[in-house]
Amino acid sequence: MRAVLITGADGYLGAGLARRHLESGKGPVLLWVRATNQKELRAKREKLVGLVGDLRGRASVISGDLVEAEPFRCVDAATVGAIVHCAAITRFGVDRESADEVNVRGTEKILELATRCPHLERFALVSTVYSSGLGVGPVVEAQLKDRPEFANHYERSKWESEELLLTRFRGLPWQIFRVATVIADDESGTVSRQNAVHNTLKLFYYGLLSLVPGNADTPVYLVTARFAVDSIFALLGAGGEGGVYHVAPAREETLTLGEIIDLVFDRFGRDESFRRRRILKPIYADEESFRLLAEGVRTFSGGVLDQAVSSVAPFAKQLFVRKDVRNEKLAGALEDYRAPDASELLRKTCDYLIRTRWGREAKHALA
Repeated sequence: MRAVLITGADGYLGAGLARRHLESGKGPVLLWVRATNQKELRAKREKLVGLVGDLRGRASVISGDLVEAEPFRCVDAATVGAIVHCAAITRFGVDRESADEVNVRGTEKILELATRCPHLERFALVSTVYSSGLGVGPVVEAQLKDRPEFANHYERSKWESEELLLTRFRGLPWQIFRVATVIADDESGTVSRQNAVHNTLKLFYYGLLSLVPGNADTPVYLVTARFAVDSIFALLGAGGEGGVYHVAPAREETLTLGEIIDLVFDRFGRDESFRRRRILKPIYADEESFRLLAEGVRTFSGGVLDQAVSSVAPFAKQLFVRKDVRNEKLAGALEDYRAPDASELLRKTCDYLIRTRWGREAKHALA
């Protein structure tokens, strides 16, 4: 049987997909991780054992660096039957050079490898619903033909990586999975990896951010890592037709920014230490006011305030954009499609973050 090559195999979704492939027993798995020397590779291998279990006889861990000229030189193209490209810099605040080098040119390098795989049956690119940039209205499961404006270089680089696949490498047996923002591991609300959403919630909880950019009626698309992994794995395993899939809830299944803030502060209000601080809900700031605030903070301030505003600024523009992310193709392709209940998921996630003080106490318990 041909191997499945998973890049970014120690990442949030990469590790989940690696675990599912290993559990399925369908064939050999190549787990590619970023490592520039043997010490880093050993550390990544140990990390993978913790994430997916014993690897002996089940998977090979290989390494490289997407900024290298040949990051996949250790891969025997003749043994590869499928590639799932998860490796990327996913920070909203990534700089232009890093986004181009890793997310765009790195994708180009794995696509070039794919063209040399004589037995390739599937190339899956894991992308984001925010590759649609600042476009308003329906976002359909298809190529984004017109280049939109973007809030940050992360979004732009993911759009460009999709364009590479859909133009120069369109002859590959491709799929694109645009994933919404992952807020928790699963519907229990457990969070093992934090992102910009969790950091923003922390700022609200500790009273470090008294305003929020955006409109209260802007939809915010959230999923669990399990929903994303299960959806991608099912469509890869089914071997169905290629195309674009939005691994996201439908518009009627998601919450607006205003609903999220109301629910979050309701959960925070159940915590005694939060109530004692008498922290009020943030005020909504229009786009221009928040931009001026961010510029002023960078110029004249520093420390905690600068960090707080700077952490929100890279994705602030998206909170003014009313996207209607369509997922009919995903829902129709999955036998048992069911998006997580957005309100219940957010409640449980908030409860977990408060209980563990954003993971600090959970780490102490494990230690």
